[in-house]
Amino acid sequence: MATTFIHGGTVVSATGKGAADVLVDGERIVALLEPGSTVLGADLATTADTVIDATGKYVIPGGIDAHTHMSMPFGGTQASDTFETGTRAAAWGGTTTIIDFAVQKFGERLQDSLATWHSMADGECAIDYSFHQIVGDVNADSLAAMAGLQDEGITSFKLFMAYPGVFYSDDAQIVRAMQVSAETGLLTMMHAENGPAIDVLAEQLVAAGKTDPYYHGIARAWQLEEEATHRAIMLGNLTGAPLYIVHVSAKQAVGQLAAARDAGQNVYGETCPQYLYLSLEDQLGAPGFEGAKWVCSTPLRSKHDHHQDEVWQALRTNDLQLVSTDHCPFCMKGQKDMGIGDFTKIPNGIGSVEHRMDLLYQGVVDGKISLERWVEITATTPARMFGLYGRKGVIAPGADADIVIYDPAGHTSIGMGKTHHMNMDYSAWEGYEIDGAVDTVLSRGSVVVADRDYVGTKGHGKFVRRELSQYLI
Repeated sequence: MATTFIHGGTVVSATGKGAADVLVDGERIVALLEPGSTVLGADLATTADTVIDATGKYVIPGGIDAHTHMSMPFGGTQASDTFETGTRAAAWGGTTTIIDFAVQKFGERLQDSLATWHSMADGECAIDYSFHQIVGDVNADSLAAMAGLQDEGITSFKLFMAYPGVFYSDDAQIVRAMQVSAETGLLTMMHAENGPAIDVLAEQLVAAGKTDPYYHGIARAWQLEEEATHRAIMLGNLTGAPLYIVHVSAKQAVGQLAAARDAGQNVYGETCPQYLYLSLEDQLGAPGFEGAKWVCSTPLRSKHDHHQDEVWQALRTNDLQLVSTDHCPFCMKGQKDMGIGDFTKIPNGIGSVEHRMDLLYQGVVDGKISLERWVEITATTPARMFGLYGRKGVIAPGADADIVIYDPAGHTSIGMGKTHHMNMDYSAWEGYEIDGAVDTVLSRGSVVVADRDYVGTKGHGKFVRRELSQYLI
């Protein structure tokens, strides 16, 4: 097998950093060496098949985005990134594994939905991938099928407390699904918003002529996120199910998670870059229909209420454990513009899979998180949470050689015509400047990004079977 030797860099883990050289043999990391070491008398800098000089740069485990939606059907259309385009963009941004969602529609067999997502992804991906299972129709057949998900390498499933008539599960269905979670160890993932109440508020706003994208955020008030988060926590407490709340945006929802964790309950939460940087006023409230670019659910929150600051604080204190993207992109033309005159018809989603690692690194530069915490919340914790640790999320002998060489002296300008390779006709991050840059990316030992250029291949990425999480986060 071909060998790759990465020398001169600073290896960063969730627990520390230090100068070390990395030896890769084929698809796996085989050794971390003191700088200048030889192996059996050989100078690896001259004998390895591929030599990468990482002097002055960080060597980190490849990012794991644990929440993406490639080609997801939603609101009469589907996400504009396919597995081919979305994973290529992810690679460009230093993400080497995604966990997408197989979507069971109402009336569909769970097994058939999973087979559909396998067929969409197989042979298309630039990086490795896995799946969570969305259970959109909780019934006796689905509950029986859930018990077999682990045999398929799927160890987590998602329910929705929002979107009545589409994905919504009522409390009785949630309890039944959580009972399966408690029995099997599968992780319950929850979209926590009070969907029926949101629908009432949205209908009233539209009837009153308040139809601009801004009102998407008003209809999906923080109280409805906090209430649903609390209800999910209590149902998890009742059933004993491990619980993971997705895309947490409201500081009050963070408070519910923190209180439950302090009481010893097995609950966790993720947030997304948009809830750290963007706001109801500046983005959703942009003039005209521009705010549609940032319509997502949960919605962007008010900067005046300091939600963004509180979410950063929760990442520092581990009240939130990781950052995913909820990557679900739509173009303005032909997709987002379906909601002109009625915000309820705007497809919900933002494209960020390419920019997550950079945006969170800017948090390091700005003093919001440490360098080690950056690695922890973007790679190591996702691997631990979702049964990939040891193979992914760490630079250690035996792990897959998913490696990012990150240049702290580099610079990244985000926007159309700059660093934007997602299949969208706009960038939700237009104009953002990052004091750092992805330099080189390896996926299972193969260089997929070199000197900031994509050199990977369609179909390189493989499906990764996941183990049950040990819930030690």
